[in-house]
Amino acid sequence: MEWETVIGLEIHAQLATKSKIFSGSATAYGAEPNTQANLVDLGYPGVLPVLNREVVRMAAKFGLAVGATVAKRSVFARKNYFYPDLPKGYQISQYELPIVQAGKLEIVLDDGARKTVGITRAHLEEDAGKSLHEDFQGFSGIDLNRAGTPLLEIVSEPDMRSAKEAVAYMKRIHTLVRYLEICDGNMQEGSFRCDANVSVRPKGQEKYGTRCELKNLNSFRFIEKAINHEVARQIDVIEGGGTIRQETRLYDPDKDETRPLRSKEEANDYRYFPDPDLLPVVIEQSFIDDVRATLPELPDQKAARFVEQHGLSPYDAGTLSASREVGDYYEAVVAALGEPHAKLAANWVMGDLSAALNKDGLEITDSRIGAAGLAALLNRIVDETISGKIAKEVFEAMWGEGQSADAIIDARGLKQITDSGAIEKVIDEVIAANPKQLGDYRSGKDKLFGFFVGQVMKVSGGKANPAQVNDLLKAKLQG
Repeated sequence: MEWETVIGLEIHAQLATKSKIFSGSATAYGAEPNTQANLVDLGYPGVLPVLNREVVRMAAKFGLAVGATVAKRSVFARKNYFYPDLPKGYQISQYELPIVQAGKLEIVLDDGARKTVGITRAHLEEDAGKSLHEDFQGFSGIDLNRAGTPLLEIVSEPDMRSAKEAVAYMKRIHTLVRYLEICDGNMQEGSFRCDANVSVRPKGQEKYGTRCELKNLNSFRFIEKAINHEVARQIDVIEGGGTIRQETRLYDPDKDETRPLRSKEEANDYRYFPDPDLLPVVIEQSFIDDVRATLPELPDQKAARFVEQHGLSPYDAGTLSASREVGDYYEAVVAALGEPHAKLAANWVMGDLSAALNKDGLEITDSRIGAAGLAALLNRIVDETISGKIAKEVFEAMWGEGQSADAIIDARGLKQITDSGAIEKVIDEVIAANPKQLGDYRSGKDKLFGFFVGQVMKVSGGKANPAQVNDLLKAKLQG
């Protein structure tokens, strides 16, 4: 039997506010346990939550960016459950009336195909604390620094049909929230994490299968592996005559397996009801209009402009616009280098610069070569001071030593030889040293031309102008 996978994602994006959603406690990462939790976060009797206006603005910003409805009236509810790191015994979230409703996002798959994924809702809620097990023997520690941290939970429609589609969608959301500057997207720190609802059904069947939820996936690689494992597990169970239980499962990356955590709760298990301490959130149209005016150029808009303005291919434009910081860096290089050389700039940003950043584990904002520095290097290719090959040597020196392109070119004597007489002299030496290859070339073995080019570049130390070498060499070889 052929099976079809059905996937929906619940993405939790920590909003980039300085204080928590209902209290003035700081949200900075890495503080000593329980030093950033006040009486509101700790759930003391008699304290009252006060909504942080900034989280409303950020949620509205996301809603507008995905073409959703930003609700003029939304309601906070209490989601009741017991867990040691939830001091109040309930989590303040949104249920029946979320702030963002019915949006969509287009993803691009590996083969270039495009697909639209529906966004059911995005609602505001507070994070719980964190249970710590590693540093304690026989018991757990509770750190409530995260309690009350503002989250935007983004719930997709079950529109994805493979793990790769799910990863593509999550990457698009990750890019978007960073473009909007509402979330730093740091998955290692828990600022951006995901739960995946996974089920399978016979191909052609409309009814969904029983779903299992995979909790707290915090890397793109683990998401893909966890979903693929869970799909294979469910198919094995069904084909073996068993049935799938609706449950929450954890993914173990070390063993590459999912294992049950608890039976999956339904909404009624949480006994949602409107929080009596919080009034409904009422938004005026003027507020929405003000937020709309702050929207940046979004990734798809930027990619389309890169194609139109800089003459890039859709693939290159998509790569350079996938990160707001990369796009800004690229455009700064083009501005300094000149529009006619936009493709040269794209090749270097996506090639040598990207490779150097990946090798050293750096973000482009921490690049050892700034946009002006890279543009200065590329200018030396454009004005034929150095060749593209020598430029790679100069780039490595700039990256390692922190000097400018011109300083390195001068110090190492790397200026390109453009004197025709000097190049002809090298060509004559090479031809004289290789009489057999010369005879073979003149007898019809045209592929030997590359051999002669290589020898000339070798003798000149890579400094001879390649275009001049080609022209002069052709004339000399033809005799």
